[in-house]
Order: sequence, then structure tokens, then C-alpha cells
Amino acid sequence: MLTLQAQKRDKEKNSVLRKKGLMPAVLYGKKTPATSITLSQKEFVSAWQEAGESSVISVKTPDAEFEALIHAVDLDPVTDYPRHADFYVFEKGHKISVKVPIEFIGVSPAVKELGGVLVKVLHELRVEAMPKDLPQKLEVDISSLVAFGSQILTRDIKLPAGVTVDETSEEVIALVAEPKEEEVVEEAPVDLTQIEVEKKGKEKTPEEEAAEATAAASADKASKGDKKKA
Repeated sequence: MLTLQAQKRDKEKNSVLRKKGLMPAVLYGKKTPATSITLSQKEFVSAWQEAGESSVISVKTPDAEFEALIHAVDLDPVTDYPRHADFYVFEKGHKISVKVPIEFIGVSPAVKELGGVLVKVLHELRVEAMPKDLPQKLEVDISSLVAFGSQILTRDIKLPAGVTVDETSEEVIALVAEPKEEEVVEEAPVDLTQIEVEKKGKEKTPEEEAAEATAAASADKASKGDKKKA
């Protein structure tokens, strides 16, 4: 079991605590009054990454030792680093109900060979167990998904000893859907006659043709006059 050392929190501001590498937190439970504490932020991050929110952690203060679960973690919106945590102290000898993350393993033939789409309906599952029996995660093997429409239900999960699922046994965890066919957009046929007209350019009017002929004749006459002067 992981252990975290904590101190009862005084009136120091959160910003001052964080500069010291400390993090504010709260301990509470059905029979445990809410207690403000501080602990090493670095040690908390390490324990949180290892235990998650479904493994028991021992929190030691100068006055007592508590077996608790990390119940909620507040993250800094900029750094995404933990800045506050809640520890839920459970009653010894009683089962507790928590949500456990689902980890999908294996390869689905319907996805690999048929091109199906894996739809993960649930990413966590609420289970009930004694604190010592709580799993950190639940593995779901998707190799049983062999055809379009294949499903994995909560009753198909192999649970560790002493663990039961709080959800209905018919809850869908994952399924394989058929891939959507892409719509084929038909392009309009190309008008070759229009392209030919554009290549030739705009047709000239009779008036424009006559004006061009007059201008050409004048230019030719002027050219001959210049030659005679020479």
C-alpha cells in the first residue's frame, strides 16, 4: 500500500504553499470529519499516477493514519498539474463502490479484417469490493468482436475475486459498427464546345472588323509615303 505523509494545514495561502512544493488537500469520510491537510505535491503526483482513484492509499498525519481513496483532483487549467485533492476515508470492514477505468486489450477481427469501427461505449465501470480487493483497472479483451454488430456486455467481463459490478449485466461496453460508405459525387460533364469558344476568344462584330481594316490600310499608305520621301 502506498503511503503519503501529511501535515495539518494552517492558514497559509495556497500560493505560498505551492511555492514550497506543497499541495493543499482534504480528508473526510462518513465517520471522519473534514480535515484540511498539506502534503508534498511531487509525492502526491507519483502516488496518483501509480494508484489512480481506485487503489487504497495510507495518509499519515502527526495524529493518526487513514486508509483512503483519492476521490477528486483539481487540476491547474494552465499547467494541468494537480493543485488540490480530496481523500475519502472509508470505514474498515465495509465494501465501497468506486468507478474503475476500463482498458481495452487485444485485436478485434471485425475491425482488422472487415474494416469495422470499434465503438467504446464505456470508459469506466462502477464496481463494489472491499478496499483491499479493488482493482486499479478492468481489462476488456476485444478479440471476441468478430463481426459487425458484435458487442461486449458487462456480464462478459472477467472480474477479480471479491469484485462485483454495480451496473446492469446487459450494459454495452463496446461494439463494432459497419463503416459508413462514402458518397460518390458525380461531376457534371465538361462542355467541350464552350472551352473551344473560350480558346478562340470573343467573336468580332462587322463594325470592329471594318475599323481594323481601315486602320491597317492607313498604316500601309503612310508607310509607302515615307519610302517615297526617302
